Amino acid sequence: MSTLILALLLAGGTVFLILQPLLTGESAPMERDDDELTEAQHRKRIALLGLRDVEYDFHAGKLDETDYRSQKAKLSAEALEAMDLELGEAQERGARGRARAEVEAEIAALRTSLREGVVCGQCGELNPRSARFCGSCGATLPKSTPGPASPDPSPPAEGSAAHSGQGT
Repeated sequence: MSTLILALLLAGGTVFLILQPLLTGESAPMERDDDELTEAQHRKRIALLGLRDVEYDFHAGKLDETDYRSQKAKLSAEALEAMDLELGEAQERGARGRARAEVEAEIAALRTSLREGVVCGQCGELNPRSARFCGSCGATLPKSTPGPASPDPSPPAEGSAAHSGQGT
């Protein structure tokens, strides 16, 4: 009887451990962490450890010179290939970093233009501050309407287009 209870407890514990991540909604991350090795780094590490072991075995007298030379040549070629792959991955990451920097520069330029532009009251199009007419709908633009990021602290004049009912 106690064996049956023990077996049921073990089976129940196993089922719980298997189903627990599903029930709690936990999942493994899909992205690689920065501290994880890439495939090329892993291959390089294995090849270099193999080279170290071959050197040790040769100096300990476990390998003769012909086996040592053939294994060393094979492992050296694998290590060099892995190093080339690692270099290619690093260059690809650098290219992605440059692309991200270019996108960030475009966003910064857009934000600057939003701060310095004039927004059309008719269609909401952003126009250069010096524009007199909207580039999208052709409506007349007010002279001192600021963009959305920098509100004008001075109230508009009584006779301005914003209060006269024109444009709305």
